[in-house]
Amino acid sequence: MANHSQPSELTWRGIVIGALITIVFTASNVYLGLRVGLTVATSIPAAVISMAVLRLLGGGTILENNLVQTQASAAGTLSCVFASLPALIMAGVWQHFPFMLTALLTAAGGMTGVLFTIPLRRVMLVDPVLPFPEGVAAAEILRAGAAREDRGGIRALMHGSVLAAILTFATAGLRVLGDGMTATAVWGVSAFRLSLGFSPALLGAGYLVGLEGGIAMLMGAMLTWDIIVPVMAHVQPNPAGLPASTFATGLWKDKARFIGVGLIGIAAIWTVLRMGRPLLASVRALLERTQGAPCASRTETDLSPHTMRTVAGIVLVVIGGLFFIFARTYVATLPALAATLAGLACCVGVGLFVAAACGYMAGLVGSSSSPISGVIILAAMCLSCVFVLLRALGLFAGMEGQHFAIGFCLYALTAITASAAIANDNLQDLKTGRMVGATPWKQEAVLLVGCITGAIIIPPVLNVLYQTYGFVGAMPRAGMDAGHALAAPQPALLLLITSGIFLHQLDWNMLLLGVGTGCVLIGIDAALRRKGRGALPPLAVGVGIYLPMSVSVTLAIGAILGHVITRLNAGTGSHQGTMIASGLIVGESLTGVVLASLSALSGRDSPLSLLPPGLYTTVTSLTGLGAFCGLCAWFCMRQRRQDHR
Repeated sequence: MANHSQPSELTWRGIVIGALITIVFTASNVYLGLRVGLTVATSIPAAVISMAVLRLLGGGTILENNLVQTQASAAGTLSCVFASLPALIMAGVWQHFPFMLTALLTAAGGMTGVLFTIPLRRVMLVDPVLPFPEGVAAAEILRAGAAREDRGGIRALMHGSVLAAILTFATAGLRVLGDGMTATAVWGVSAFRLSLGFSPALLGAGYLVGLEGGIAMLMGAMLTWDIIVPVMAHVQPNPAGLPASTFATGLWKDKARFIGVGLIGIAAIWTVLRMGRPLLASVRALLERTQGAPCASRTETDLSPHTMRTVAGIVLVVIGGLFFIFARTYVATLPALAATLAGLACCVGVGLFVAAACGYMAGLVGSSSSPISGVIILAAMCLSCVFVLLRALGLFAGMEGQHFAIGFCLYALTAITASAAIANDNLQDLKTGRMVGATPWKQEAVLLVGCITGAIIIPPVLNVLYQTYGFVGAMPRAGMDAGHALAAPQPALLLLITSGIFLHQLDWNMLLLGVGTGCVLIGIDAALRRKGRGALPPLAVGVGIYLPMSVSVTLAIGAILGHVITRLNAGTGSHQGTMIASGLIVGESLTGVVLASLSALSGRDSPLSLLPPGLYTTVTSLTGLGAFCGLCAWFCMRQRRQDHR
């Protein structure tokens, strides 16, 4: 498979190594997602691990390293289907995760994400608004590994990685440092909040995001906690008499976040429309390759249109067949066929929109910080509304039909989730490939392979976790300790939204408020760009509303820090901020994978913790803050010292 006229790139050993790395990432991410609702970014750890493994095997080229990390990160990313599949258990539709129905749908859905990103690649990777922070970081890591003579860059990368790993291990492993700090001011029934996370990876990602995106996210967070939530506290009743701080947290989770969802939705639609002309040009360029047009250079050659049509045809047949098999188990042939066609239409139409939106947000703020769950919520609403309409036409009558429609929406949502997750991560991989001179069609080919290898491991991992721990509100056996059940927050939320639409219990006011806010921000952003006064990305503001404040503020600090360092270093030559920021992401990501694996093996959240939870929350916050401030100071001094040598 290697082309001897070019540096070794697509090799059998690379595919095998990528598949083996996949097992670790997928299992860890599924467990972590069901336990706390978060996953570990996989692109950068995969790049580091592949580089180390290939060196042990005698060395590999930068292009081979790139393809290994591309495959492994794609497979690990598929673990995001943990957000929808367990909801089928919670809804009582399934009692376990059938291997074929789960693995095939996950793989096919992920492959649609790969196909959607091919035309998006030509549009998004050249957009100066999109920094693709993790893709750039992965490219810097690969370059540092390949150019061994670049001792300064490698040292900067290693120093950042080691320091971030130590801080992460002390924070999430030993629990001797706090992971964040929150200050709350109460005025009457309202609570005003300022939260800061002490994450080295978020600091590094913020540095790579840039000032405009960071300020927009900070604005979203401040708008939420200093205006929206305090005002809601005066309007919404508090019948349980909760403390103001606890009540404010509940308002953000149950109401204010949906303003962010609405804002993300309208901003994503605007983004897709704004990209319409270059996207059509990209599709036209792909089609012209079959009409005798000159071949593109190696670094601009995607999968051929014939291959894409063949893969798309197979994928759609597989998804349609799975939908029909699922539906036919519960309803007659005609309703099952109608559900299948509607599900396929949604997978294509909604899936393309979701892939574009997630890819854009990943390019803006990074895959780790991209609020993919917010976009999936929008997809769940669209699916549910379609099936509410079909039910109104009499296709799924009665309570049994309603139960089936809810289950089918959740099952179809799995394909869209897989597509969105792959698009969210793969454009980062393609950005990395563009920077290191990779061949796009080879990357796209191993992305398809990654979807298959990741999908194979997901059903057994889900079954083991369910049978071992159970999910909150859905235990596999009587007598199990519900205190050890996995929280599965995203599946519970998706089930709540889907059933809420069918039962007419969803609050649409927050979504509409987000849409209105988004329209205003779109106008402001357009005006700023026309006048050359910067930008205010509406998607980033929506991200700031939707994500926890601690995440948005830390990203903003990294962005501001990067801007200040860049200004101070103006005229002194290039500095190594990108390498240090990449190292911070690497160190935390790799340590996170290791700690997640230890947690999964031990069955405990923090098996290495030295302090009890109560002491952890009260004593270690200030030490965590001190360590984070020290990290920021070291970040600045390290670059100033390097650049003035």
